[in-house]
Amino acid sequence: MSDARNGSLDGRTDADPLPTISVVDPRDGTPVGTLPCAAPAQVRAAITAALSSARTWSRTEPERRGALLHEAADAVEQHAEELAELTTRETGKLADDALGGVRAGVGTLRQYAELGPVHRGHSLRGGVLAADWTVPEPRGLVVALTPWNDPIAVAAGLLGAALVTGNTVIHKPSERCPHVGRRLGEVLAGVLPEGVLTTLVGGPDVGRALSSSPDVDVIAHVGSSATGHAIARAAAETGAHVVRENGGNDPLVIDDDVDPTWAAAQAALGAFANAGQICTSVERIYVHQAIAAPFLTALTEEAARRDRDGALAPLVDRRLRRAVHEQVTQALEAGAVALTGAVVPEGPGAAYPATVLRDCTAEMTVMREETFGPVAPVQIVESFAEGLRRAGEGRYGLAATVLTGRLAHTQQALADLSVGTLKVNNVFGGAPGGSAQPRGDSGDGFGYGPELLDEMTRVKVVHVEMPAG
Repeated sequence: MSDARNGSLDGRTDADPLPTISVVDPRDGTPVGTLPCAAPAQVRAAITAALSSARTWSRTEPERRGALLHEAADAVEQHAEELAELTTRETGKLADDALGGVRAGVGTLRQYAELGPVHRGHSLRGGVLAADWTVPEPRGLVVALTPWNDPIAVAAGLLGAALVTGNTVIHKPSERCPHVGRRLGEVLAGVLPEGVLTTLVGGPDVGRALSSSPDVDVIAHVGSSATGHAIARAAAETGAHVVRENGGNDPLVIDDDVDPTWAAAQAALGAFANAGQICTSVERIYVHQAIAAPFLTALTEEAARRDRDGALAPLVDRRLRRAVHEQVTQALEAGAVALTGAVVPEGPGAAYPATVLRDCTAEMTVMREETFGPVAPVQIVESFAEGLRRAGEGRYGLAATVLTGRLAHTQQALADLSVGTLKVNNVFGGAPGGSAQPRGDSGDGFGYGPELLDEMTRVKVVHVEMPAG
């Protein structure tokens, strides 16, 4: 691990030339731009600024912090079109989806602006002449490491919850979308007091330097499981509190009593939305043999329609496309059958077709690991119980979906599946203000929702009683 105190980023010092990050548009391969990575001195300066601002910011009235967060939301809203365009250019996200992500981020900032000032402790019952209560306090310095697949919405949640509870923040956006991350930081910092929020552009070395700093109190990470494990190991040395939402291999179990065409539409939405580049995308499908044939026909038609209508975003870059196609190729070599897709298109960019694979088995990588692409691998099962058993296999525990009209099967899924979120009859269903705790290699802690305010604070217990005499 690197150490921000001595100026080292994996052996790099202030005297070394700065590495850069270059991004190309995944739609057509045209350049978006090049940015320099943060130098060791910039990492040190960001930590110093955050620490020097911490006391004043933590003692700012909660109502004032909430008001500033509302102003920050206003500023993001004013720059929504610009941020959405940058998101599309760097990640390939469809224009409407990119703008929707920015608007979701605005809504999240406003939500925390309202929730923060009313975040409170609890009274405790003690002696008649005594008083006991708990007081939530900011943890201190929060490092937020955010992903590229929904860069504004995810960052707004982590940054909003950390700031409104009185923490200072250093944000490192993904190196796959440094321009949109930097611009978001500029918009937010323009409203906040100096030193309260700093954005650093960089690759894994900058993230490691921040995660291993003993001055950091919280590390909030959304990204791969491998990176999440590395962060947890670093935090074990420094004592930082870790909140992480990491990879998933979310299953979809389809019962024999549902309409196969409707089930196919649900599966297509879960597997192909944002080209499968969503943390809770449907990654593996178990369909009852009684409806498998019409289901596969309808799912294949859904996939072809998305390709034909231009409703499928490209993958973020060719590196991810190679990884996705490698999983598909391995599955085909092991006996899976491609009903559509599975071919890398010619031409520039990082497009990949909506792909449906049948006859998949548990041994295939596409069924065991996160694919993060527009791939719907299907295994036909003899019963709902078999589908549920197979859905519970593996090292991930982010989310799962079941499609069934039977209450008993819903209850069995609730009892059997060790996941943070169980969705019944809607692959992306959920009420506003919801939250979840991922399991296994999918992470730990509440990464969003009102409970994220608890993650960003620690509790002090107060006891007061009358003096003697």
